[in-house]
Amino acid sequence: MTRAMLYFFKRLKLRLIWSWRGVLQTWGSEHSFRTWVWANLVSALVALILPISLAERALILALGVLVLAFELINTAIEHAVDYISKDQHPLAAKAKDAGSAGVFVASLAAGLAWVVVLMQFLPG
Repeated sequence: MTRAMLYFFKRLKLRLIWSWRGVLQTWGSEHSFRTWVWANLVSALVALILPISLAERALILALGVLVLAFELINTAIEHAVDYISKDQHPLAAKAKDAGSAGVFVASLAAGLAWVVVLMQFLPG
């Protein structure tokens, strides 16, 4: 194995460790993240049980993961803003609100995908 490949795998291992630590820390401190995880587990279970296409199933699962990714990013924004200052500031509020809006928009996309997928089961 070349020196560059060894370096790559060492860095990959570190990235995975840091990322998993971020997931665990967010799980431990953020109720909304835990709520989205549980919602996505239920969503995934339903998607795996329903007789839907592989593409529909992939869309539902991927959008669920996207909601979790946005929630992680929102948490990072909130922590960074709070680290800088606990004072109330309009720009801090805008940053936090925008992060929250990102989660909301991603969840709308997931919900919309569910509506479209479930429409095929309507009579007529």
